[in-house]
Amino acid sequence: MWIKVCGTTNLDDAKLAVELGANALGFIFAPSPRRVSPFEASKITAQVDPKVETIGVFINQAPSVILDTARRAGISGVQLHGEEDPGSVRNLLALALREKTPLKVYKAVHMSTIDNSFAWDAESSKMLAGMVLDSGTPIQRGGTGRTFDWNEAAPLVRVLSRRTKIIIAGGLNAQNVTRAISLFEPYGLDVVSGVESEPGKKDPAKLRAFFEAVHEAVQRR
Repeated sequence: MWIKVCGTTNLDDAKLAVELGANALGFIFAPSPRRVSPFEASKITAQVDPKVETIGVFINQAPSVILDTARRAGISGVQLHGEEDPGSVRNLLALALREKTPLKVYKAVHMSTIDNSFAWDAESSKMLAGMVLDSGTPIQRGGTGRTFDWNEAAPLVRVLSRRTKIIIAGGLNAQNVTRAISLFEPYGLDVVSGVESEPGKKDPAKLRAFFEAVHEAVQRR
């Protein structure tokens, strides 16, 4: 099970997450109480095992800005958390290729806003390293501490799972992650508020409990 611990703001939290088994660390460069600068992120990414993905979170930024930030922060991937469409991702990947900057792109989708105009069909989803299904809204993009309606979303998640790797986010914690794994059988999980003592600061006990719950749930599958 791929696990991303997002909202990383300091090296101690990063080290503990990796020690517990995190496959990825998230750094928020968009407006948020967990926001870090590229320089602050670079001091952390420089000391993280290269095997661990380091993913920057952006909202409706130009490809050139995203790529410049990625270089300065030393991150290996980006998570687009705004209204970015397949064309935006295509432009970003083309720019990264031209400038010889390897970059994975994940797209966050706000489950409350999916409608018939949903742009990510099977073909365009192939560009993505994964799709993050979150409970955020256009007002509060992520870190809400709330889940989306899992029962209502389950049929759609099964469809999306045939298109790309699905990562469940939004309100995950040690108490509910077992159900999320059982219901969605996702590729991965993205956790923030459920393992914090306050925005931007991880709670070691909550973080350990989350990883223990995930490992137990995976072993039972």
